[in-house]
Amino acid sequence: MFTLRCTQRLLTRLTPTQVEEAGPPTTELGDWYANLVYVGRRQLVLAVSERTFLPVVVAAAPIITLVDRIRVETANMLRALNVDPSAVDRELAEMSRVAIGRTTSRQVTGVMVDFAKALDFYPEGQSLHSVSLKLAETPCSPLYKSAISPDRAAQSLFAKSSPPGS
Repeated sequence: MFTLRCTQRLLTRLTPTQVEEAGPPTTELGDWYANLVYVGRRQLVLAVSERTFLPVVVAAAPIITLVDRIRVETANMLRALNVDPSAVDRELAEMSRVAIGRTTSRQVTGVMVDFAKALDFYPEGQSLHSVSLKLAETPCSPLYKSAISPDRAAQSLFAKSSPPGS
């Protein structure tokens, strides 16, 4: 289980979904923070993992399937980062239960704002998956003393959590 922590802009779009607070996340990537962003005429949702700042960019519409599309793209990102397939499956299983909440971390929200600004610099015809991968290579100041970028942080996190012999 995890909480999708949405900005007010996205929460307004998600109504009538009820905002609920859940316990601590059971996923390796922690809670996810999400915001509705506009790039040209496109409406996108930028989601960022709380623990690694791994970004996932998906189309905003249809909003009813947003959580499912974030789950699928998270799996695609982890596979692209060569995370062990059994770890990806475990993460997806844990992401099957979700609560919707408000943002609580200014640090994660700040990283999300930086990523949102960077979205304007990617060509419009580029796939959202490739944009997510490029954003994941971006150095983030909270990660400077360890992995430096979200892709490396995610790889490191899943390498530590893999059972021995995998």
